[in-house]
Order: sequence, then structure tokens, then C-alpha cells
Amino acid sequence: MTDTGRTEREGALVAYYDDEVAERLRRELPAERVARRGAFVEQLRSERRRTVLEVGAGPGRDGVAFAASGLDYTGVDLAPASVATCRAAGLDAHVASVLDLPFVDAAFDAGWTMSTLLHVADEDLPAALAETVRVLRPGSPLAVGLWGGGRSVEDHGPRYFRFRTDDEVRAALAAHGEIERWETWEGTHDLHYQYAVVRTPSR
Repeated sequence: MTDTGRTEREGALVAYYDDEVAERLRRELPAERVARRGAFVEQLRSERRRTVLEVGAGPGRDGVAFAASGLDYTGVDLAPASVATCRAAGLDAHVASVLDLPFVDAAFDAGWTMSTLLHVADEDLPAALAETVRVLRPGSPLAVGLWGGGRSVEDHGPRYFRFRTDDEVRAALAAHGEIERWETWEGTHDLHYQYAVVRTPSR
């Protein structure tokens, strides 16, 4: 896929999520995700980590919880309306693509990205993961969540999805760090949720 294809995918995502931000702000997050977020916060505390970057901040539901736990939170999202909603909640948020994060190398102690990398095509996924790892300190934990598992398929509209099997996700993540935790839980439409905590390389 060309850069034009990537631009079209990202443009469609911006239009979709800008239109849905108010609805998503009202929607409760799944209990399974909230539980993993709490466990991740405890992990960061036990490792004495202070800063966390969320890639795909949405309207800031996870961000508010991270900030309330005492972490120094930064979020990025493609959709300007989502970023504006995060800022209205007092969060540090920026409009940015996972393929071009506006931060220096090793800027954060940890990373969190839920239901975001499934909007990245296969040809861009290695670069997206490498860019995320770039802005994390060596040896940092990165939590990744995706829908997939039951099938390997692309869905092009109205917003792009790439659902991957567990083996595909694990192989992609393992190329950028050590998978320390891997869990799945059931969803709908032959999909389940894939959750991993990856330890970035100590370089």
C-alpha cells in the first residue's frame, strides 16, 4: 500500500472518531480492560515508573484513570476532537500518528495502547511498533490490546481494521521486545481480545 493509501486510512479514522467522540466518552470501558489497566498501574508503581504514554488516547477514559493514579500521563490520537476532549479533562494530549510520534527518544517510562494498532495495516505495523518503542526508555513495559484471534482479515470501511490471529500478533510484538504477559478474553463475531505486556529491549 502506498503512502496515499495510508493517508486515506488515517483520514477515514479521523472523520469517524471525530464524529463519535461524545458517544465514546459516555461509553463504559469493558471490565476486563479496566482490570488490566489497574494491574498495569500497580506494575508501574512496583517498578517506580512515573511517565506513561498512551497511543490512541480516544476521549481520555484511560488517561483520566492513569492521571488519577498519580502517573504523569501523555496521550496521542489522530482525531483532533478526541485530543480536545482529553485536554478539556486536564490531560496532556497531542494530535499525532503512531508512525510519527512528536517526542524524543526514550521520553517515557511505559506505554499503553488499546484497540489502536488494529487500525494499522500490516505494511505499517513494524514501523508503528518501532516508533512506539523508540519513545520508551530501554526495558520499559508496553501494554498492547487488540481485537482479533478468530480470523485474519482486513476490513476497509468505513474505518480500516486489520484483525490478526494470536500467532500473528505475538510474532509482531516479539520482534520489538519480550512478551512477558499474554491473555485473551472472549468477544463477539468470532473475535476475542488480545492483551500483552511487552518489555522493550535493554539497549
